Amino acid sequence: MSGCNAWAPLALLIGLCALPAAAQDYVGSNACRTCHIDLYSTFFRNPHYKSIAAGNQAPEKTGCESCHGPASGHVGAGGGKDTIPRAFSKLSPTQVADTCLGCHAQSISRANIRRSEHTLDDVVCTNCHSIHRSPAPKNLLKTEQQRDLCYGCHTTVRAQFSMPFKHRVNEGSVQCTDCHNPHGSFAATWNMGARPRMVEQGVGNEQPCMKCHIDKRGPFVFEHAAVRVEGCETCHSAHGSTNPRLLKRPVVYTVCLECHTGSGNFGRQANGIPRNSTFHNMADPRFQNCTSCHVRIHGSNADSFFFR
Repeated sequence: MSGCNAWAPLALLIGLCALPAAAQDYVGSNACRTCHIDLYSTFFRNPHYKSIAAGNQAPEKTGCESCHGPASGHVGAGGGKDTIPRAFSKLSPTQVADTCLGCHAQSISRANIRRSEHTLDDVVCTNCHSIHRSPAPKNLLKTEQQRDLCYGCHTTVRAQFSMPFKHRVNEGSVQCTDCHNPHGSFAATWNMGARPRMVEQGVGNEQPCMKCHIDKRGPFVFEHAAVRVEGCETCHSAHGSTNPRLLKRPVVYTVCLECHTGSGNFGRQANGIPRNSTFHNMADPRFQNCTSCHVRIHGSNADSFFFR
């Protein structure tokens, strides 16, 4: 036992010496349990426990040491944060991401998460996930409710979900991850190919809105270009709004006039002959609710002006 910390009870228990970092070896999670019984007593409920239960994983992929590195030096020294090869409280955000992606690269696209808004802002796995003790029923989240975790950073979005018209996130009908991928998203097929704010893509690279609003999906014979090219947020505030239907403006025609300024064929017949000056007079209340006539404004299979 020469060179060992003989006073360390754990080292005496399993007969290990403090080894240089380069010579450290794996000792198994049972050795960790001797001191960290408070963590290990509930670890069997943790998804990471399956690496221990399976019994067929390599040491570097099993239990505590799969994340924290070989523990023989830590055991031989009788504990201490400085003797843990990977103490997460001392790792940089990049090192934390590298450690987690060592196992989760298959389920989480490595290229995707590397360029996500979260990673670029140094928000990594342990900012959202509680690896040892999680109050959430799944995904090892740090809070019991997913929305509370997101609200911790996104305070402006929290206020939007308290507006009169909103998606029912606070009520539990919708979750943030129904629309967003916290691990990052690829370039979208809408909004001119710009990368949206970690918006999850639906089937066929559609906006996630179509997962619920299936009547707006199409494809339509006559498409509203704003919907297909720029996306739903051209007209709607997705989180919440003071206006009905989550519109960006309080009156329907003011939304339409953001694009339909009178140029092109707006206010003209299909054959190009101008209509009289009172047609589409926006001072007339009859024309201030565009969707009273253009009822299929998201797209139509029968009429190019979305009348039906």
